[in-house]
Amino acid sequence: MCALCGCGERVPSTKRADVQNAGIKGHRRNQAHDHHGHHDDAVCAGQDVRCVPPTDHGHDHHDGCNQKAHGDQALVDCSADPAGLKVVGMSSNRVIQVGRCVLSKNNQIAAQNRARFLADDLAVYNLLSSPGAGKTSLLVRALAELKRKCSVGVIEGDQQTSNDAERIRATGVPAIQINTGKGCHLDAAMVGQAYRLLPPLNGGILFIENVGNLVCPAAFDLGEACKIVVFSTTEGEDKPLKYPDIFAASSLMLINKVDLAPMVDFDFNRTIEFVARVNPNIEVLAVSARTGEGFGALYAWLQKQPAHRRRLVEGARG
Repeated sequence: MCALCGCGERVPSTKRADVQNAGIKGHRRNQAHDHHGHHDDAVCAGQDVRCVPPTDHGHDHHDGCNQKAHGDQALVDCSADPAGLKVVGMSSNRVIQVGRCVLSKNNQIAAQNRARFLADDLAVYNLLSSPGAGKTSLLVRALAELKRKCSVGVIEGDQQTSNDAERIRATGVPAIQINTGKGCHLDAAMVGQAYRLLPPLNGGILFIENVGNLVCPAAFDLGEACKIVVFSTTEGEDKPLKYPDIFAASSLMLINKVDLAPMVDFDFNRTIEFVARVNPNIEVLAVSARTGEGFGALYAWLQKQPAHRRRLVEGARG
């Protein structure tokens, strides 16, 4: 289990996008991958696969790993503990647990992701929010415009279903769905594996839509340029004070559903005051995924982010 938050009893599955809808034929990425016997030719034939080829993600697949074939799907079910928490001493009345740094392995893989994104000249944004704030709706509207200017891809994180990835693919943009099961956040290993299944995005944008959760995703570096937190007018003005870490870690806050603000007596000034207490440097944009209000400002913000690419360079060298 994840020692940070208690999630992740099982390694999540990564569902490959339907190759026809996503426009992917076989493995189009240049990075080499090793099958290790954990999936058959289904993935190279473009069929749905619930586990991507295993990579260096902090646990050994050779123990406690059960591979099953289910028609067109190959399922790899791994029960190893990714957090690496060890019981090193035990008496009759207590158990002493000594855990290595939970995030150290994740950070190593995040650095590898960052180097790969840098090599591909890719701007990567990690979208965070509570469930229902409107991350997917924002992406669906934005992708229609962005895909005309550059290559765009999406990695979707949810505990179950591929509903969001299907909505993204309906726009013509490739998407890979990660189902985390009981996990409450994406980690760097999941993202690295999913990225290998996307078509080349060189010089473009990758959006990572994290699991809807205002707590744990803030702590996990995925190799992104920056985090963007989506906050809706229906959630109440004090969310930045209740869940400060995610707002402190983000470079941009999108206040979504501004078209509903009059109906819920939402106070913009109060919200901005609260988020400034947590993160004085965060930028704030008001948008509506339903009406398109504020999307021009969002596109302008995305276009003026060379500093984020420089941050990728610095992270790769660090």
